[in-house]
Amino acid sequence: MKTYMVGGAVRDMLLGWPVQDRDWVVVGATPQELIGAGYTPVGKDFPVFLHPQTHEEVALARTERKTAPGYHGFSFHADPTVTLEEDLARRDLTINAIAQDEQGHLIDPYGGQKDLHDKVLRHVTQAFAEDPVRILRVARFAARYVDFTVAPETMQLMRAMVAAGEVDALVAERVWQELSRGLMEQMPSRMIHVLHECGALARILPEIDQRFGAWQLILSALQPSATAQDAAAHADGEIRYDRRHGWAEQGRHTLRALDVSAQQGTPLPVRFACLVYDAALTDALRLEAQLEPDRDLLHGLKGLCERLRVPVECRELAQLAQQFVAQIHGAAHFDAGAVMRLFKHTDAFRQPDRFRSLLDVAQVDAAAYPEWLGICYPQRQWLGHALDAALAVDTKGTARQAMASGAQGLAVGEAVDAARLACIEKNWQPLAQ
Repeated sequence: MKTYMVGGAVRDMLLGWPVQDRDWVVVGATPQELIGAGYTPVGKDFPVFLHPQTHEEVALARTERKTAPGYHGFSFHADPTVTLEEDLARRDLTINAIAQDEQGHLIDPYGGQKDLHDKVLRHVTQAFAEDPVRILRVARFAARYVDFTVAPETMQLMRAMVAAGEVDALVAERVWQELSRGLMEQMPSRMIHVLHECGALARILPEIDQRFGAWQLILSALQPSATAQDAAAHADGEIRYDRRHGWAEQGRHTLRALDVSAQQGTPLPVRFACLVYDAALTDALRLEAQLEPDRDLLHGLKGLCERLRVPVECRELAQLAQQFVAQIHGAAHFDAGAVMRLFKHTDAFRQPDRFRSLLDVAQVDAAAYPEWLGICYPQRQWLGHALDAALAVDTKGTARQAMASGAQGLAVGEAVDAARLACIEKNWQPLAQ
């Protein structure tokens, strides 16, 4: 019986990255032998055990065979005759198919060290095509290892998998698991770019995929006479913006916003909102959102979130962002009443932290336009200061005083609102701050 450290732990050790979790493979053993040695069985689909001292996961070397479409369509074979090379062959990428024995020697039958040196994400064997989750993993690794590229033959294989319908068999929970992890990587735009390039984005997130090649008006510089053709004619560079006419290519703007959100260290709900919040909005609907905030403009976003079973915290912030980011951009023109309405529409008094996350989304969206790069976003300070002032109102004392004066029911709430509005009026001087 021999034990080897495998997978991401070896990869990150060779890259000089911190090793988070160590995975182990045992060759030449049976489940009964491991149980007899004190290991605890935990695997349902294949033999995985917990080490009796370290509690790290240890798996028996195994092979796998495709039996049905999708993520769960596999059968596994594990016995003492399965070799380390056979076990490594079933892994997704060569950089994840390196093992280290107990003496520290590396076993690298598929050239993973060379691909680490060359900074290439390359599949191990054609068996890569049997598991569509591997497409998501490659995209996530591209977001983590930002100077790595996807090997051309791997990109070609991923495209073939998409064309064969493998991606359509992915379950929502696994898509969200990989997507959310990728959004928290160093450069999340690379994940979306890889998914777009291989065609998987059109199947998983068509609302995002359709933004590539489409154009939207920059809300800070609306030009009714401009056209999308004008924008295409005057686009400049990789981040495709037309400064003269106030147009931006939607897909590139989304990618830039994701990376700004990562640079600012924002949490997952903010990054998800930056990805999806205006994916289903046309320019006309954006204008309507500014003029009529109570209108239900969220059909497309609701469908996306339901399809991927997005957690409530992420879903709610994205929906608020779709409705109110455009208004927040225009906060310099607000009076105190408009500020109060914004706070009430967004439930800011009961959920102030969520409102501050909404301000983060607006700030990221603004910073994603080259015209605003490096320019402070005072709207965040203005509205944050106004909210703090309104939250400082003694609502219980105000309510008691109102009731002592004979107010009942809704009138008590109106008295609290009036006190908050007065506090906002006292502190709302956006252009003077």
